[in-house]
Amino acid sequence: MAKFDHGVIEKNSILLLVLTLIVVSIGGLIEIVPTFLIKTTIEDVKGMRPYSPLELKGRDIYVREGCYLCHSQMVRSLRSEVERYGHYSLAAESMYDHPFQWGSKRTGPDLSRVGGKYSDEWHRLHMANPRALVPESVMPGYPFLAKRPLDYKNIENDLRALRVTGVPYTDEAIANAKADLQAQVNPDADTEGLTARYPKAVIRDFDSDPKTISELDALVAYLQMLGTLVDFNAHDSADFSQ
Repeated sequence: MAKFDHGVIEKNSILLLVLTLIVVSIGGLIEIVPTFLIKTTIEDVKGMRPYSPLELKGRDIYVREGCYLCHSQMVRSLRSEVERYGHYSLAAESMYDHPFQWGSKRTGPDLSRVGGKYSDEWHRLHMANPRALVPESVMPGYPFLAKRPLDYKNIENDLRALRVTGVPYTDEAIANAKADLQAQVNPDADTEGLTARYPKAVIRDFDSDPKTISELDALVAYLQMLGTLVDFNAHDSADFSQ
């Protein structure tokens, strides 16, 4: 069998470039095409829903303030991670996130399962002065969140924009966006429509100031729902025997 002379390719830069592009293109197609053809790329997980308007605004504040730079939202399937933070993260948990908050770099703890772990009062104090609760914390304080009214005048447009990306907000959800946001911080409001559209939505005055819907209200509402939507008992535990 005759030997192929690789020198022909190595000495011809144009030929080397063309062949490299062909190989990279083939590899790229093999990697990318299946994700468009396989319907189960992200499993259907019972309980997942789009963010309520208040939670969505809270998430926007979370991203705006750069919280994701120190707190990941991805529990890996390692024994040490699961024992500390809870069930490993499922892809479906981030299916409505734009952008998602994955990553493994942590200055502070992972927040995937922080919902319900602490009281609203704990979050209020922690945001005002983290070292009042965690003396060794290097987190900056965010006392201004409690004083700054939440700007939600364009919340309907926020939902419409996310619907373009595939988030299944209905016309009804968009039309009631402002009312749902206001109802979630008012335990005395009619919340029947809110809970029907957003099951397990936490309804209460998060910042302990009923006179104003603050940015702190929204941020705490977002934090209090993280990890609470999925019944992880219905999912098989990871095998850590190896």
